[in-house]
Amino acid sequence: MSLLSHVNPLQGTDSIYPYSNGNTLPLISMPFAMNAWSPQTTEAGGGWFFNPNHNRFEGIRLTHQPSPWIGDYGHMTFMPQSGPLKAWAPERSSSFRRQDMIVRPDYFKVRMLRYQATLELTPTTRCASMRLTFDRPEQSRLILSPFPGESSMKIDPKNGTLTGYTTAKAGGTPDNYRMYFVVKFDCPIDADASGLTNHESKPVAGLSGTDERLGAYVGLNVPANRVVHVQVSTSFISEEQAFINLNREIGERSFDEVQKLAADVWEKQLGVIQVESDDKDKLDTFYTCLYRTSLFPHQIHEFDANDKQIHFSPYNGKIEDGPLFADIGFWDTYRTSFPLYNLLYPSFMNEMMQGWVNAYKEGGWMPKWASPGERSMMPGTLIDVSFADSVAKGVTGFDVATAFEGLLKHAMTVADDHRVGRKGMQEYLKHGFLPADIHTHESVCNTLDYVYGDFCIAQIAKHLGRDAEYAQLMERARNYKHLYDPTIGFMRGKLEDGSWLEPFDATEWGGPYTEGGAWQSSWAVQHDLLGLADLIGGREKLKERLDALFAADPEFKVGSYGFEIHEMSEMAAIDFGQFAISNQPSFHIPYVYTALGYPSLTQYWVRKTMDELFSAQPDGLPGDEDNGSLTAWYVFGAMGIFPLTPGVPQYVLGTPMFKKMTVNLDNGKQIVIEAPNNSSETKYVAGVQVNGEHVSNLYIDHEQLKNGASLSFTMAAEPQQQQYEETTLPYAMSRA
Repeated sequence: MSLLSHVNPLQGTDSIYPYSNGNTLPLISMPFAMNAWSPQTTEAGGGWFFNPNHNRFEGIRLTHQPSPWIGDYGHMTFMPQSGPLKAWAPERSSSFRRQDMIVRPDYFKVRMLRYQATLELTPTTRCASMRLTFDRPEQSRLILSPFPGESSMKIDPKNGTLTGYTTAKAGGTPDNYRMYFVVKFDCPIDADASGLTNHESKPVAGLSGTDERLGAYVGLNVPANRVVHVQVSTSFISEEQAFINLNREIGERSFDEVQKLAADVWEKQLGVIQVESDDKDKLDTFYTCLYRTSLFPHQIHEFDANDKQIHFSPYNGKIEDGPLFADIGFWDTYRTSFPLYNLLYPSFMNEMMQGWVNAYKEGGWMPKWASPGERSMMPGTLIDVSFADSVAKGVTGFDVATAFEGLLKHAMTVADDHRVGRKGMQEYLKHGFLPADIHTHESVCNTLDYVYGDFCIAQIAKHLGRDAEYAQLMERARNYKHLYDPTIGFMRGKLEDGSWLEPFDATEWGGPYTEGGAWQSSWAVQHDLLGLADLIGGREKLKERLDALFAADPEFKVGSYGFEIHEMSEMAAIDFGQFAISNQPSFHIPYVYTALGYPSLTQYWVRKTMDELFSAQPDGLPGDEDNGSLTAWYVFGAMGIFPLTPGVPQYVLGTPMFKKMTVNLDNGKQIVIEAPNNSSETKYVAGVQVNGEHVSNLYIDHEQLKNGASLSFTMAAEPQQQQYEETTLPYAMSRA
């Protein structure tokens, strides 16, 4: 059976502003493509422009949106229409039967009942091929509707094209940013039935112009077979480059040929992991999650007429050489997405990491949230971790020295611009933490992220033989101890004079914490969990704190947010205690049990989370699926391993989901993961063998996997009672 048949791009789309079941879009896209496409059911929804419960279609949208919280750029909507011209989204919309709409990664189809017309689309990396079928061919047209921002349109009936650009954006672009496009038709254009629309979607005279939100409608002389083929190409560089992209990616290929190429690419992308199971629902969930891990970041580089890799830089507004990527946040993805890429796609990771090096060279600082340029969202500089994870796992086919230069810069330098580098660095360098009375917003979480970032940059320093920087940064990696208050057992805001921020309530969100409170934020010491345990009173005491976390009522106080944010609602809804799997800071919490020597508790909570909170359905995710991070958590969970400490080449052992899984590495080797007696009743691990040898440790090294391996899990219905010595536990800085 085709692996694509298991993918449901509607997963997680049944979301609204106050409550996220994923906050995803049903993206028709090639893996890591420059563009994606999505049906639009309500422009008025802003970032939530598609909902699976709607039955009105406003057009197919070219989108780069990585998250509704970040917004879109370079976006525009295409809508076939017949009859009187109606260009404004609510007026042009057509009903459709939801059960008849086909959404796959490689193919989209919708039947517009109002117009008795069918739209089909299949993507390439920078282009798309459309097939429009008009049952009523009279007064037929294609509407191109841009979004706020300057746009330029030129309808050329002689050459059968619509060309132009849009500057629509949510942020992160220089003044000279443009998304250029070429739309090519295979039928004659009716000049008398074509024209432009103004920012109010009203017709204006002429076939070309430049103005605020200028749109276009192209009248079509539909052939006798009532089918019109449309090719769309884009470029961030120029209109000429858009034509180059069109010729390179589509050329003379038919719609069906383009679709087959897209399907073949996706089959290969999904086939990197082959799962054997009779449970269709679990297969659907797994492959849909794997699809979602393959969408971001977007590659925004292109290839010129001489096959040279070039890109328009949103960091300096110039055309530069080499790769560049966008539309991803490192705070969201460092825990799961990037470690998954390092395991499955190391060759791709080399190119991607060079792309981030290029961003540093062009903008002067390492990016934190790129869409397409720096958006300066979320705490920390967690690109530190992603670079360190690549280097630690031998993925070093990029300019590591320049990467280290950029990372060291924000670890040592006070930035003049608050949008770049680390906030509050002057105080961090002075005190080893951010004082909560100076940095009242997220002081604890920023501090812990800086500390972990320092540890990770130290690993690159060690790789490069930079001994002085390694020693300095490793000393700073102990700074998490400044914020632990033993009288309450949590990380806590500290004032500049050394006293604690008062009052304290572990259920109060915000203030010194990010999208959580003390319950969610006190365990972000992935590099030294045994050191954290020492502060709390030992491994057993930290285990008891985690027990209390999972047993607690899922209550919260809105704190500095002032209202109930969606992460609060999602934590309360699932009743998993204070474990907020809906958001990234909780991702590693179940695996901390294994780091302490209590693997059966990890196995219980991970399997329970996967079984109860994930599916391939529109409500199938327990929170924001930020750029593949939540679905990568599921993929790792299904594999039975987890990167607890990215930046350290280890995986802690979990509980595999399937009886057999084969991972096809890009070096031609395989990782075969078997659990022959696995079932819903046998979620506990009784023993593990690697290459036929019993594993006494609670972790395996990346080195054991990267050249192929056999992992065999013996599963059991009851938790295994066993004492684990510290020598069997995964890495902790205090014991290294």
